[in-house]
Amino acid sequence: MTSPSASSRKALSKIASNRLQKELVEWQMNPPVGFKHKVTDNLQRWVIEVNGAPGTLYAGETYQLQVDFPEHYPMEAPQVIFIPPAPLHPHIYSNGHICLDILYDSWSPAMTVSSVCISILSMLSSSTAKQRPADNDRYVKNCRNGRSPKETRWWFHDDKVATTPLRSAGWPPLEAWYRQA
Repeated sequence: MTSPSASSRKALSKIASNRLQKELVEWQMNPPVGFKHKVTDNLQRWVIEVNGAPGTLYAGETYQLQVDFPEHYPMEAPQVIFIPPAPLHPHIYSNGHICLDILYDSWSPAMTVSSVCISILSMLSSSTAKQRPADNDRYVKNCRNGRSPKETRWWFHDDKVATTPLRSAGWPPLEAWYRQA
């Protein structure tokens, strides 16, 4: 995996710890459709099971996300990668790195783990082809020394993959996935 080891990461700030505990309680009470949090004793690293949405190319398939939270979450985005084997997708590299703007430049502290998961599922569900990004081999080769996806200068140029709503696949509207506090 490409993320730092637990011993080399900085501990969560009090704000980050409180926010994550709140998100975890919310997740346990109202998990997003298609996801399951795999319980561990590490609040700073979550492993989340992703189930492909019915009626999509990924229906019946299961993948795992690894979410590593930085010291200053939510002011700083978490690192989110697929634990290999990663799904074949034009925005997902074979090493699990995900090219999705909200994980980098478009991150907002208002986002949550649930909203990130829903965005990833939407990206998967709207794909029309199971294929790797054109530059997969070069990118993965350049990441061999444990480079984090957060160290990459991503070029977000193709949003065609993430435009089809999940509703057409028989899933509830996105607003039904969020529980208003």
